[in-house]
Amino acid sequence: MESKLKQQLMNNTKWEEIRVAMYNCPYNVQWRTKDLESGYISPWDGEWYYHFKDGGYKTIEWLEIKVETVEIRDEVRTILRNIHVPGVACDNVIRVYGYGEVGSFMDYL
Repeated sequence: MESKLKQQLMNNTKWEEIRVAMYNCPYNVQWRTKDLESGYISPWDGEWYYHFKDGGYKTIEWLEIKVETVEIRDEVRTILRNIHVPGVACDNVIRVYGYGEVGSFMDYL
């Protein structure tokens, strides 16, 4: 199976902006990430200050943020929209992309 080439969409500054903003979010939202190199998907975690930055940001393929109510989803979308990050919002999860396929269209929140 041939893997598709990926291009980096986020840098350390943007990831750090997300980390700080979500740490200061009035709601305790959980997150998980997928590692680009290993394919590992982390378990859900609610600690943004230390855990999110543990290991750095270089290989985060995507970040998912669990949003369990409309109120929480709206707050998180507003935070991410202000940072201007590539991603998509689904029913109860918002996904921020750290990498995308070369040549593909990517929408921003």
